[in-house]
Amino acid sequence: MTNPAITAHQPNAPESVVGHSARQDDWLVGQLPAGMLADDFFVRFVRIFQAEAQTLLSHADTLPHLADPRLAPIEMVRYLSGWLAAPEVDDAYGPDAQRLMLLTVAKTLPWRGTRKALATMLELYSGAPVTIAESGGVYDQGQAPDGASWVRLEVTSTGPLTEEDFIELVLDEVPAHVGVEMVVAGRQIWPATGAAATAGRRER
Repeated sequence: MTNPAITAHQPNAPESVVGHSARQDDWLVGQLPAGMLADDFFVRFVRIFQAEAQTLLSHADTLPHLADPRLAPIEMVRYLSGWLAAPEVDDAYGPDAQRLMLLTVAKTLPWRGTRKALATMLELYSGAPVTIAESGGVYDQGQAPDGASWVRLEVTSTGPLTEEDFIELVLDEVPAHVGVEMVVAGRQIWPATGAAATAGRRER
């Protein structure tokens, strides 16, 4: 399933490394003296070692880019996500989406737990606009409203995520002391009610 938000904002590799080749194809053979180059068997023999060495040199060439989410192998992208305690990426999202999610988590990390960070993350994962209302704010001394803190969010879709995974994503991003209410396409999915609440309620 394609996520419109991700499709529109796929991360691009820097122009400085696109199509970059660290060395010529015959970099080792090219270092041979002219007399040796005349021996076809010897040249083909050296090319065997050149091909083997190329695999090692390729790793060295790409080492500076392993921490760049736009260039790193997807396994490295997932590893880097773990450094930032990013939500586990669902298999429904492709490599480009996973790269963009890592970049977004890194970008919003200083604001984690705030309305700005929550809206950015949910719009990325769901591919749809998010409406958020909350009790937070800045008040004069003694003017803060009484009662528990709360946040209510509404989305039209959870994207490729199941509702259960979407709920878990939100609860991981919202501070534990804040009450959460989630509405998807006009239907409240959290807190659950009735039998669903008994079976699936998560303690905060």
